[in-house]
Amino acid sequence: MIERIKNSWELVKASFSILSADKELLIYPILSSIALLIVSATFIIPTIFAGVFDSIIVSIIVMFFFYFAQYFVITFANSALVGAALIRLQGGDPTVSDGFRIAVNRIGIIFGYTAIAATVGMILRALSERSRGLGRLAVNLVGMAWNMATFLAVPVLVVEDVGPFEAVKRSAELLKKTWGEQIAGNLSIGLISGLISLGLFIGTLVPGIVLSVVLNNWLVMIPAALILILGLMILGLLGSTLNGIYAAAVYRYAAEGETGGYFTPEVVQGAFRPKQLKEI
Repeated sequence: MIERIKNSWELVKASFSILSADKELLIYPILSSIALLIVSATFIIPTIFAGVFDSIIVSIIVMFFFYFAQYFVITFANSALVGAALIRLQGGDPTVSDGFRIAVNRIGIIFGYTAIAATVGMILRALSERSRGLGRLAVNLVGMAWNMATFLAVPVLVVEDVGPFEAVKRSAELLKKTWGEQIAGNLSIGLISGLISLGLFIGTLVPGIVLSVVLNNWLVMIPAALILILGLMILGLLGSTLNGIYAAAVYRYAAEGETGGYFTPEVVQGAFRPKQLKEI
C-alpha cells in the first residue's frame, strides 16, 4: 500500500512537471467545461418537451444527441490536450493553437469515435437504470472494461492514421501488450485527487459546521461551501489536465517504449497491477 501511494505521488509530480512547463494546457479542460455547460443548457428545453410528449422515440433521439454533444466536446478537448502534451514529451514547446490544430485535423475521426462512445455510454446507462443487484454489477463491470479498453483511444486517434473502431482495438492491444490481459487498478492520479478532495471536505465543512454551532448562525456555512466548491472545481480542472498528460505519456511508452524524460518506465508500469499467474 505504501509503495502504491509513493508511486501515485511520483505520477502526480511527473505530470505536474509537464503542466508547470506548459500551464496553457489548463485552457483545454476550462474551455471544455464551459462548452459542456452550454450544451447542457441548450438541451434543457428539448429534454423537457420530450418528457411532456412522453414519446419514447423522441426521448431516445434527444438523449442520444445530448450524449453525442457531450462526448464530442470532451473528446475534442482531450484530443487537443493530448496532442499538445505529446509535443512536449517529444521535446517541443506546444502552444494552445497547436493542440486545437491537431484536434481539428482529426475532427472526422473524433466525430466517428464520439458516435461509438455516445452509443455505448447511452446503452450502459439504460441497462444500469433497469438492472438491480448482480445485473447492475455486471453492467458496471462492462463499463469498467470499456473504460480500460478505450484508455488510449484518444492518443491513438491523435497520432495514428486509423478509424474510430480501429482506435478502440488498438487502444486495447497496447494495454494488453504492455500490462497483460487483466488490469486491476485505477490511475494513481485519481488516488491523490481523492485524498485531496477528502482533505477539502474536512478542511472546509468541519470548521464551518463548528463555527455555525458556536455562533448559532448557519450563514457561516456559506463561505465554507463556496471555498469547497471553488476548491473542487480547481481540483477537477487539474485532475483532467494531469490525466490527459499521463495518457499521452502512457501511449508514448506503450507504442514507442519512451516516456519523454518526465516519467520513468517503472513509474508508468507501476500505475497498473499486472495479472497475477495462478500456481498449478
